[in-house]
Amino acid sequence: MSLSGDHLLESHLRHARYISELLDRKMTSSTSTTRSMKHVFTRQVEEVKTPKSDINAIILDYLTVAGYPNAAAKFSTEANLSPQQPSSAIQARQRIQTFIYKGEIENAIRALNDLDPSILDEDEPLHFALLRLQLVELIRKSRPGGDIAPALEFAQTQLGPKAPRTPQFLEDLEKTMSLLVFDHDNLDSSLKALLEPNLRREVAEKVNKAILQRQQQRMDAAIRHLVQMRAWSEDVVRKEGKKGLPERIDLGLDGDDSERPSGTENGHEPMVTT
Repeated sequence: MSLSGDHLLESHLRHARYISELLDRKMTSSTSTTRSMKHVFTRQVEEVKTPKSDINAIILDYLTVAGYPNAAAKFSTEANLSPQQPSSAIQARQRIQTFIYKGEIENAIRALNDLDPSILDEDEPLHFALLRLQLVELIRKSRPGGDIAPALEFAQTQLGPKAPRTPQFLEDLEKTMSLLVFDHDNLDSSLKALLEPNLRREVAEKVNKAILQRQQQRMDAAIRHLVQMRAWSEDVVRKEGKKGLPERIDLGLDGDDSERPSGTENGHEPMVTT
């Protein structure tokens, strides 16, 4: 069931508020009885007080980089933070990503060229990835029992001239064309993956990063770097045989499932909380 724009916006804002409040609680709450039962490392972590403004800034950064203009604008107002990018810039990226998540690749390419034609002119792998995804969508529409002529013509005119330029392009095209031959109900895992939503997600993320790079913005949200750094640090400490760590260190964003908001925005993915 699809949600209206207002419901999607409110859902995403609930996610942002939920994470902000959850992190704030992690930093400020614990009873003496509970503390006495906790690992010394956990108690030391809880003693580190992270300013609420820093937590909110990280959440706003995610909303901005991931392409949620309405939620970013409203959350920045609620948190009394300055917007990190103009809403129009975020909306342009959101629109392109939404086209991709819906499988409307021709519209996505047109919108991307309207925004900045040099992106696809100068990034041939990205252009090929979009065209290949468009071919996948054409094949999807032709099966079962439909007209495969549009897919064949598209492959011949749009991808055929590009495929011989690199072995990877040629391999990707050959694999995609296999979807015309085999029954979609009995595909091996590598071919089945072409029809899964993850392929749209991967291409959408590549496009989003390409736009951010062109605009001289960071391509990944700060929270992703923080999570990666935290995982790397723990791995280094454990490999060095340092003592004093609990067997498992919770990232601290799971919370209580009964409190967790649900829903999606942008017509594609749920808000990432880790």
